[in-house]
Amino acid sequence: MKKIEAIIKPFKMEDVKNELQSMGISGMTITEVKGHGRQKGHKEIYRGAEYNVDLIPKIKLELVVPSGLVDKAVETIMKTACTGKIGDGKIFIMPIDDVIRIRTGESGEGAV
Repeated sequence: MKKIEAIIKPFKMEDVKNELQSMGISGMTITEVKGHGRQKGHKEIYRGAEYNVDLIPKIKLELVVPSGLVDKAVETIMKTACTGKIGDGKIFIMPIDDVIRIRTGESGEGAV
């Protein structure tokens, strides 16, 4: 099993979520986050004053999938979240040793 964390633009969240659900991935955690990478934010003008916005709103998707679905899930996220512009985000993939469903005590891929 692998954990996939994807940081994407907020307006792409529904499309990515729907595409992942259509391929059979239903369990995911979605969090509103703020941050920056190479983009380093941008300048805005509010009531005539210019200020820097260095923490940009993003969405963080977290999902645990069987190892056999990782490549397809990553490809789906990349294809759906890509705008071709700076700030599209990143995908992180980590190994998962075990998963335990609290309600039943079930463990392994069956608990996902």
